[in-house]
Amino acid sequence: MKIGFDNQKYLEEQSKYILERVNNYDKLYLEFGGKLLQDFHAKRVLPGYDENVKIKLLHKLREKAEIVICVYAGDIERNKIRGDFGITYDMDVLRLIDELRGYELDVNSVVITRYDNQPAATVFINKLERRGIKVYKHASTKGYPTDVDTIVSDEGYGANPYIETSKPIVVVTAPGPGSGKLGTCLSQLYHENKRGRVAGYSKFETFPVWNVPLKHPLNIAYEAATVDLKDVNMIDSFHLEAYNEMSVNYNRDLELFPVLKKIIEKITGKESIYKSPTDMGVNRVGFGIVDDEVVREASKQEIIRRYFKTSCEYKKGYLDKETFERIKLIMEEVNLKPEDRKVVIPSREYSAKLKETADKNDVCPVVALELNDGTIVTGKGSELMDATAAVVLNAIKYLGNISDEIHLISPVVLEPITNLKSKTLGNRSTSLDSEEILMALSICAVTNPTAQVAMEKLSMLKGCQAHSTAIISGNDEQTFRKLGVDITCDPIYASESLYYNM
Repeated sequence: MKIGFDNQKYLEEQSKYILERVNNYDKLYLEFGGKLLQDFHAKRVLPGYDENVKIKLLHKLREKAEIVICVYAGDIERNKIRGDFGITYDMDVLRLIDELRGYELDVNSVVITRYDNQPAATVFINKLERRGIKVYKHASTKGYPTDVDTIVSDEGYGANPYIETSKPIVVVTAPGPGSGKLGTCLSQLYHENKRGRVAGYSKFETFPVWNVPLKHPLNIAYEAATVDLKDVNMIDSFHLEAYNEMSVNYNRDLELFPVLKKIIEKITGKESIYKSPTDMGVNRVGFGIVDDEVVREASKQEIIRRYFKTSCEYKKGYLDKETFERIKLIMEEVNLKPEDRKVVIPSREYSAKLKETADKNDVCPVVALELNDGTIVTGKGSELMDATAAVVLNAIKYLGNISDEIHLISPVVLEPITNLKSKTLGNRSTSLDSEEILMALSICAVTNPTAQVAMEKLSMLKGCQAHSTAIISGNDEQTFRKLGVDITCDPIYASESLYYNM
C-alpha cells in the first residue's frame, strides 16, 4: 500500500501545537470531534495514518490531561447504534473507558447531557455509579442557543453541576455527534470563570481539513461520511475576512460561531481571541500529508464506499431519499461511478454467470476480494456457507498456495454445526457465516497442518477490499471489520424472505 501520510510528523506537530495553546490558560477544555479511538475513516483516506494516533497523542500528554465523556440521554433511550462497532452508545461509553484506561489515561467522569429522567439513561447512570465511575447530569440549557444572557447565568450553564477536574487539559469526548460536548465545555468555562480561573476552549476536529482545498477529495470524503447529518464544507468567511487567508470549515461550525463567540465573551468578560471557527481548532492533520496524489485516490475510493453504505441503509429504511440523492450528487461531483471500485465488476460478472443456470428469482450472492498483491478471488453463496465465508476460505487458500480441491474443514466438524443450527436451535437456514466457518477452521487446524497454514494467512487480509452483490448480515460485517477487510454491498437482499434479511 502506498503511503500518503507521515504519522510521526503529525504526532510531533500536533502535540507541540496543543501544548502551545494550553500555555495561554490555567485550564484548556479540548473538545474532541470525530473518533478518539479506531478512526478508520481517517486511516482509509490518509494511507499511513494510525487509527489510534489521537489516543497515542493523549498518552504522551497523560500527565497533563484527563478525560470527560459525554453521552446524550436521548441516544441512550432510543438505543442509538455506533455503526462501525454495531453497539449502542451506552455500551460504547463502557468500551471507551476500558480503552482509555488501557492507555493509562485518567477518565474523570461521564456526563449525561440533556437528562430529563429518561428511564434507560437512569439505569445507565446506576450501572456506572455502582462500578465506581463518577456521573454528572446536565439538563437542557435554558435559552440555548439565542438568549445569551440566560445561557450565561445561574439559570443556564450555572444550573449544571461543576465537574471537578485537576489537570491543565480536559479532553471532552463522546461516542458520536450531538452528544453535548460543546455545551459541557462551555458550562465548565462558566463555572471556572466564577471561581476566578482563566480557562479556554479549543476544538480538535480532524475533518474537514482546514488547510487543503475546499473541493479536495479528502474534504469531499468527509461530506460523504456525514451525508446523513447534511454537513456541507464551506470556506471559513470569518477567517478570510480576519486574515485574508483561505481555510475550510463546515456549515454547522460557521452557523454557530457568532453565537459561540458571544457566549465566550459573555463568560470571560473580554473580547474573544478567536476571530474564526478555524482559530478555535487545533487540528494539524493536513501537515502530515506527504503524498497528495495517494491521499486523493484513497479519498475517492472512500467516497465510493460511502455511496454503497448509504445505498444499503436507504434500502433498509434507515435513511431518507434526500440523503440517498445527496450521496449520488457527491459521486457526480467527483466524477465517480460505483464500478470505479475494482472489486465491483468481478463480483457482478460472476453473479451474472451463476444466474444463467439458476432459477430466475435467485440472487446468487457473490463476494469478490482484492488481495494486497492485486489478485482478486471470489466466493459464492451455497447451502453450506455464505459467500462471505467462501471468499475468506478461497483467499487464504490462495495465500497459503493450497489447491482448490483440498477441503480445509472436515465434514465431521461441519455436520454437527449444521445439525445444531437446524435441529437444536431451529434455524431455517443452515448456511454458515464467515465467523462460524472460521471457528470450524480453527478446530480443524488442531489436527490438520494444511488448515493451520491457512489460519496463519488470515492476518494477510488486513487492508484488503471486498464487494458483495447482496447485502450481508451484521455478523458478517463485524467479522470482516475484525479481519480488517473493507467490504461494500450492492443494495440487494440475498432472498425474498423479509425477516431473515433485516
